[in-house]
Amino acid sequence: MTSEDRDFSTVDQTPEGSRSAAFPAAAPGRRTGRAARRAARKERGESRKSLPVWQETLLLLVAAVGLAVLVKALFLQAFYIPSESMEPGLEIDDRILVEKPSYWFGGEPQRGDVVVFADPGGWLGPEEAGEPTNPVTAMLARIGLYPTGGHLVKRVIGVEGDVIECCDEQGRILVNGTPLEERDFARPNGHGCADGAQGACFGPMPGTGSWTAGPVPAGKLFVMGDNRAHSADSSFHLCTEAETECTSDPYVDVDSVVGKVMAVVWPAGKAGFEDRPDTFDDVARPRGGAGQ
Repeated sequence: MTSEDRDFSTVDQTPEGSRSAAFPAAAPGRRTGRAARRAARKERGESRKSLPVWQETLLLLVAAVGLAVLVKALFLQAFYIPSESMEPGLEIDDRILVEKPSYWFGGEPQRGDVVVFADPGGWLGPEEAGEPTNPVTAMLARIGLYPTGGHLVKRVIGVEGDVIECCDEQGRILVNGTPLEERDFARPNGHGCADGAQGACFGPMPGTGSWTAGPVPAGKLFVMGDNRAHSADSSFHLCTEAETECTSDPYVDVDSVVGKVMAVVWPAGKAGFEDRPDTFDDVARPRGGAGQ
C-alpha cells in the first residue's frame, strides 16, 4: 500500500478541528469560575445587596432570644439567691446556674442535692417571692437572659421512704438512723438543741425540740435550708405532736423541681461548681416502704 492509498479524510488536521482548538487555553489575565461570574454580574449591574444594619441587628436579636428560650426550657436556667436560708454556701444576691438534664429520663433528686423548686404553697417569704421590677430585666428574666426569683432553693435531706429525725446526742440530723456530718456546709442554729444534746445543733428552729418526719411519701422530698435557724423549709412546715390543728404539708413534689444547682457564677470571687457532700453517700437504705 502506497502513501496515496491511505485515507486521511476522517482526521481534521486544521487548527479549528484540533483538540487544542476545541478547548483553548484561557487568555492571560482572564478570570475563570466564580470570579468570572462575579465580574459578569457586576458588568450587568447585578451586584448582591446586603441587608441594612438594623435588619441584621434584628435577626441577631431574634436568634439570641430563641436560643435563650431553648436553653432555659431544656438545659440551664439562672436564678439569684434572695434570702439567707442557704448560708454559708449561698448568700443573698449570689447568682446560680441550675441544670435540668440530671433529672431527665427517670432521674430524680438525690439526698444532698441543692435544688430549685416551685413554691409548694405558702412557703415563699416576701424577700423570696420578689421578681425583677424593672420592665427590661423582667422581660429578660422571662426568656432566660436574667436571673429569676419566685422559687425556693433548699437541700434534699430525705427521698421516698426515708425517715428523718432530730437529733442525736451530738446535735446531728439522722436519716434512716444514719447521722449526717454537716459541719462543712451547714450552719447550726446557734442555740443548742432543745432536747439537751451536747455541742452545736443542726436541728432547725431553736425551741422546737425533737421531731420525726416520714417515711417520705412516693414522689415527694424532704428539704432543708443549710442555715438551720433561718429557713422556712420542710422541718418548719412539719406538724408536731403538740399542734392539734396543723394542716401544713412538709413535703415537696418531685415534679415541682426545676433542676439541680450546678454552679455559682457571681460574684466572680466565689464562682465554682456545687458538689454533693460525701456524708449523704453513707445514709442507710429506708427500713420500709414509702409512707402515705
